[in-house]
Amino acid sequence: MKNVVIDTMLSRSSTKYYDQNATLSDEQISELVKIGTSAPTSFHLQNWRFIAVRSPEAKARLRPIAWNQPATSEAAVTFIIVGKMADASTVPACLAPAVEAGIMPAAIIPDWENPARGLYDDNVQLQRDEAIRTATFGAATIIYAARSLGWGSTPMIGFDFDAVAREFGLADNEIPVMLLSVGPERPGNWPQKPRLPVLDVLQFA
Repeated sequence: MKNVVIDTMLSRSSTKYYDQNATLSDEQISELVKIGTSAPTSFHLQNWRFIAVRSPEAKARLRPIAWNQPATSEAAVTFIIVGKMADASTVPACLAPAVEAGIMPAAIIPDWENPARGLYDDNVQLQRDEAIRTATFGAATIIYAARSLGWGSTPMIGFDFDAVAREFGLADNEIPVMLLSVGPERPGNWPQKPRLPVLDVLQFA
């Protein structure tokens, strides 16, 4: 199976070396996030947020609490990928634009909200799990969008989670799931490393 999308995905690798003189405009960063938010979310909760760390001052605040990883200051932008604890009470508001667009009837909103409440309302662990799942889907979509535009990316979990939450004003119901640096690369980056054989990770049932 081959096409331009698959070729893009298979050519992706984590970037180590960025062009430190390169920048991304507000419009380019906004478009990346717009594409990222096309990823799926449970019950259409869209429980994510993206903090674009791109000014020298903000990068200087982030790098020391991100294990001093060079990508956090050398890439054009580093997103703090934020997941929000799943909150079923937001389902009607999240679905309202779909109703207004004629995609779904308002009458079935309770058919989404009630199961969501049953799933999340009394289960803090599942609320947290959903925050991480949602944020990861969004981050992955940004990664491949960036690659399709010729830019590198570096997802990172090496940072002080509490310090990032404090420094960048995350709310109590928000989790800094990962950092994601994005930007034009400079020479020297490795190609994608070989993966485990498919038969080692695939089971047919």
